[in-house]
Amino acid sequence: MNNQTPWLVYNCECRVFKHYVEWNVFRSKVRTRRNQICFDKVVCPQLIRSLGIFTANKNLAILDQFLQSRTAPTLDMVGQKDSILEELLPLKMTYGAIEGSDRLRTAIAALYDSATVKNVLVTHGAIGANSLVYQALVSPGDRVVTIVPTYQQHYSIPESLGADVHRLHLRPGNGYLPDLEELRRLVTPATKLIAFSNPNNPTGSLMERASLEEIVRIAASVGAYILSDEVYRGTTQEGDTLTESVADLYPRGISTGSMSKTFSLAGLRLGWICGPAEVLRAAEVHRDYNTISVGILDDVFSSVALENRDKILARSRSLVRRNLATLDRWMKSESALSYVKPRAGTISLLKYSFDTASRDFCVRLLDETGVLFTPGSAFEVEGTVRIGYANNHAILEEGLRQTSGFLRRLAS
Repeated sequence: MNNQTPWLVYNCECRVFKHYVEWNVFRSKVRTRRNQICFDKVVCPQLIRSLGIFTANKNLAILDQFLQSRTAPTLDMVGQKDSILEELLPLKMTYGAIEGSDRLRTAIAALYDSATVKNVLVTHGAIGANSLVYQALVSPGDRVVTIVPTYQQHYSIPESLGADVHRLHLRPGNGYLPDLEELRRLVTPATKLIAFSNPNNPTGSLMERASLEEIVRIAASVGAYILSDEVYRGTTQEGDTLTESVADLYPRGISTGSMSKTFSLAGLRLGWICGPAEVLRAAEVHRDYNTISVGILDDVFSSVALENRDKILARSRSLVRRNLATLDRWMKSESALSYVKPRAGTISLLKYSFDTASRDFCVRLLDETGVLFTPGSAFEVEGTVRIGYANNHAILEEGLRQTSGFLRRLAS
């Protein structure tokens, strides 16, 4: 890898991180410089006192310094930078509420039209939420229909559990929206679960209420559950309200979400399942073996953020809308690339015209420019790359400029 500044295109964060990468891609190849907040490693005053390391005044200074340097942007945004110390100091660093605190689950339930705290289970990120849903519902031989491309969990985990997984492929000619007649053919009386991401990862397409209601009718005809991975919910290009969730449309609808994408707080590593109580109870059985509870500080900071979600969502929407406009102008200037313009999310799938494998394309781009895209092969869509466009605007522009030079060299 060269020593050029890695102008990397990534998802939105509450702080600007110049040296950032799409984390799970080429992990062994890329030497990253992560400056991400990690709340659950804060040394709390009680622990410091018990170890006899510092005086009480020093403890307060340490925690105050942490809050000033690491969380100031978010706390300034929600207007709680001065009061958060009073909330944190009484906390004991023990296990938190097993299902998540009532405060946090109330804030999560408020993201939905019909949910209560009884419909919410807090998890270790959406990745933990998705995994728990599959462990709770899917047995060997169960039929699962997954709409792809999507996050790999939604076909690899049920396959690993012995399920009979059938894929419904999204196509650019249909705006990366599902062919509902094809879905109707794939769903049989043996179908246990229909799974998808909405907004879609990696294309940024968005299924609206009419499409979701038709999928509900298809699922209801055979008694199947629906799992909708909704981590990008709230990042639409139009409107200022949250789009419909399948958890509000269907008694067997399950929504997973997190603090990572839309709320720009991936360092909290906190997600949730919103769905039928019987699904949550089954998920809890498995959760006891791999989670117990999320960190107390993660719970508190997530609660603060969600209680002030309008301010954070306004920031996220402003960022993704400005940056997508920049990406769209750039795409129109690059004849070797094409795409379906995203309607939501922070990512998009770009198709290129070169006769080269997507992984080779991305490795060469990284070596020559320091720009990192995700190869389409990671989503089983060869000849494409995924770009994340919701970072600092100046970095996005520089990353696109570097990529333009690479494309010219590739074409010559």
